[in-house]
Amino acid sequence: MAMKPSSNIWIRRQQCPCGDWKCYIKYEGDDLASISSQHVKTESATSSSSSEAAFTPYVGQIFRSDDDAFEYYSSFARKNGFSIRKARSTESQNLGIYRRDFVCYRSGFNQPRKKANVEHPRERKSVRCGCDAKLYLTKEIVDGVTQWYVSQFSNVHNHELLEDDQVRLLPAYRKIHEQDQERILLLSKAGFPVNRIVKVLELEKGVQPGQLPFIEKDVRNFVRTCKKAVQENDALLTEKRENDMLELVEACKAMAERDPDFIYDYTTDENEKVENIAWSYGNSVRAFTVFGDVVSFDTTYRSITYGLLLGVWFGIDNHGKEILLGCVLLQDESSHSLSWALQSFVRFMRGRHPQTILTDIDSGLRDAIARELPNTKHVMCMWHVLSKLSSWFSLHLGPQYADFKADFDMLCHLENMEDFEHQWSLLVAQYGLGSDKHLALLYSCRASWPLSYIRSYFLARMMTAEFSQYLESFLKRILSTQNCLQVFFEQVSIVANSGNQIRDRMHYMHIKTCMPIEEHARSILTPYAFHLLQHELVLAMQYAITEMANGSFLVRHYKKMEGERLVIWIPDDEQIHCSCKEFEQSGILCRHSLRVLVMKNFFQLPEKYFLLRWRLESSLVPTDDHSIQSSNDECAQAFHSLAATLLTESLVSKERFDYVHRGLTGLLESVRNTPLADEHASNLAANNVTKGYPDDEIEAGGTEVVTDINNLGLQHFDQRIKWDWKLITDIVNCKGDRQMISFKSKLRASVIWLTELIDLMKAYNDTKFHSVC
Repeated sequence: MAMKPSSNIWIRRQQCPCGDWKCYIKYEGDDLASISSQHVKTESATSSSSSEAAFTPYVGQIFRSDDDAFEYYSSFARKNGFSIRKARSTESQNLGIYRRDFVCYRSGFNQPRKKANVEHPRERKSVRCGCDAKLYLTKEIVDGVTQWYVSQFSNVHNHELLEDDQVRLLPAYRKIHEQDQERILLLSKAGFPVNRIVKVLELEKGVQPGQLPFIEKDVRNFVRTCKKAVQENDALLTEKRENDMLELVEACKAMAERDPDFIYDYTTDENEKVENIAWSYGNSVRAFTVFGDVVSFDTTYRSITYGLLLGVWFGIDNHGKEILLGCVLLQDESSHSLSWALQSFVRFMRGRHPQTILTDIDSGLRDAIARELPNTKHVMCMWHVLSKLSSWFSLHLGPQYADFKADFDMLCHLENMEDFEHQWSLLVAQYGLGSDKHLALLYSCRASWPLSYIRSYFLARMMTAEFSQYLESFLKRILSTQNCLQVFFEQVSIVANSGNQIRDRMHYMHIKTCMPIEEHARSILTPYAFHLLQHELVLAMQYAITEMANGSFLVRHYKKMEGERLVIWIPDDEQIHCSCKEFEQSGILCRHSLRVLVMKNFFQLPEKYFLLRWRLESSLVPTDDHSIQSSNDECAQAFHSLAATLLTESLVSKERFDYVHRGLTGLLESVRNTPLADEHASNLAANNVTKGYPDDEIEAGGTEVVTDINNLGLQHFDQRIKWDWKLITDIVNCKGDRQMISFKSKLRASVIWLTELIDLMKAYNDTKFHSVC
C-alpha cells in the first residue's frame, strides 16, 4: 500500500551564521516567521482585532459569523479582566447550528467526579462559581445572507476581575507561538532543563522574569507532548522522507523524458537513499548564456518537515525581471553538500561560471564558493546583512540601537576602503562592541559586503530593493502551500516555464531630452535599461565640468561642492572611466560620463557601452544548438538585421509603435495556439509564401513591389505576417539540416516581404501612417 506523501512546511533558516547553536535570527521586517504561518492566525491579527473590539457588546449587535463574535467577545473579556469559553449550541435540521452561547470562564459549577481508586486522591479546587456573565448569539438569514445577532448579553460577574498582569496568565491567553516552539525544541534537544529554557527565552526577548505569554508549566507540557510525538513519528517520518525523495526523482525522470533539455542530478548514501537532488530547465540554461554574468544563490528557506535546505539560483534578464536558473534540495548545510550543489550548477550550465554570485552570510557557503568557483567574485547581499542587525544588537544596545543602525547604514555605503576601516573602528569603540562575535563575523567577511569593497564588481542591479522584492515574491509563490516534494517540484516547473519566457509586453519609450544619444539608445536598449540610462542622462544636465591639465575631467553637481567625480577620457579607444564605478557595477553609463560625452559632441554612445545583456536583441535567446548554428546562415543573419530595422522604425513615433505592437501581439498569440506536427514542415514546403508568387519567381528575385500602403490591406497584412512569423518559428525550432534546407527558399521570401514593409514605413510620414491604421 502506497504511503501518503507528507505535507511539506518551509520556514526561514533561523540558525545564526556565527556558528553558535544557541544564537538564532529573527528577521527584521518579516511579519511572518514562516510561509506556512500564512494559514494560521497570527498574534498581530489577534491584536488588531483587539483594538477593534474596544466597545461593550450589546443586544442586537450583528456579526458576519459566530467566529467573529467569539473573537470580539474574547477581546472585550481580556480588556476587562476575565476570559470566556464556548458553552452549548443549538442545532436544527434546516438551519444547522442556529444558536451559540458564550459564557464567562467561571460560569456554572463543576459536577462531582467519581474518586479514583488511589490511596491519596488529588483534590483540585474548581474555578467555577456560577458567574452569570454571558453572550448569546442567534443566526438569521436576511435577503439570502446569513448573519448572527446578539440575543442576550450580561456583564454581571460574581467574582473579582483580574488586573492586566494577571489576566494574561489565564489558560485562554497562554499560547506558545510557532517561532517559540521551534526554539524551545532546539534548547530541549541540547539538554536544557525547562527552567533554563524559560530563562533563555526571557533574556532573548528582553522581558522581565514571568512576563512571557506562557508559563513554565506550559513549556513543560509542550516539551513532554513533543517528545512523545517525536518518538512515535520519527521512524514514520524517515520513511516518508525517503519515499517523498524517491517520488521526486521519478518526477525528474518523467520530466526529462518529456523535455530533453531538462537536466537533473542526485546523490545517494551508502544505503542507496536519496540525499541531495538538483535540477534545471532548458530555458534556464539558454538564458544563462546571455544573463549568467551575475547569479543569486538563495538559501534562506528550509523544510521543517524533512530538514532539507532549499537552494534556488536566480538571474536577472534584460527587462530587470528574475530568471529561475535552477533548484537544489540538500540534506544538510555542510560545506560538502554546498560544494556538490555548486558543482551541479556549473555542470548544468555547461561548465560556465558566473562573474559574480550573491549569497547570504554563511561560512560554509563562503568556503564552498572559494573552492568551486575560484574565479567568481562572491558578494554577500546587503539585504541579508541588514535583516540580521535587530537579532544581533537590539537587545544588547537597547535605546542606542536606532543610532547604531543609522551609523551602520552609513558605514555600508562608504566608497573608500580607508574610510571604512576608520569608521569601523570608531563604531566599535562608540558602542562598546569590541568583543561582539557578530561584529567580528561581519568584519572577517568585509571583502564581500560593504560598498567600498565591492563597488567594482558587476552586479547588474541585483542588489536593489526592487529585485529583492521580486525574489521574495517568487519564493512565496512556490512555498505558500504545504505540499509534498513532488507537488513542490511541479509548482517550481510551472513558475519557471512562465517566468523564463521572453518578455513580449513592451511599453512605448518616451523621449525626455531630445538628445541624439537618447534617440539612439532607445533603438538598442530594452525599456528597463533605457529608463535607467535616460534617468542618468536627465540628471547629467545638472553637473558642471572642469577640464584638468592631463585631459581628465572633474564633474560635480552645480549646487554641491562635495561629491565630485573624476572622469578619464581616452579618445584613441573611445574609452571613458568614472570614479563612481557605476558602469562597472550595473552596465549602465553614469551621469558623469554622459555629461563628458555630451560636452565632447557625441551623438551616439560607443557600441561597447551597450552591453549585450541590456539590449533588445538579447531577448532572442536561441532555443537549441541547431538554432545557434543556423543563426550563422546568411539568410538568418539577414532576417535578424531586418527585424532589428523593423523595431527601430516602429520606435520613431507612438503611432508606428502601437501599430506594429498590436499586430505582433496578435501574431504571437496565434503562433502559440498553432499545434506543431512533423508533417507541418512538408506542408510548408508545398505552399507559396506570398499570394500569387510561386517559388521559382521568388528564387529568381522577381517580385512585384508594393507602392501603395492602402493596397496592402490590413487583413492581407495580418495573413502575411502570421504566415511569415509561423515560418520563422518553424525554422528556429528546426531539428535537422534537411528541414533547414527545405525552408531556405521560404526564408528568402520572408526577407523580401519584410524589406517591402520597412520601405513602406520609411516612405510614409507618421500622420498618413496613423490615418491608415
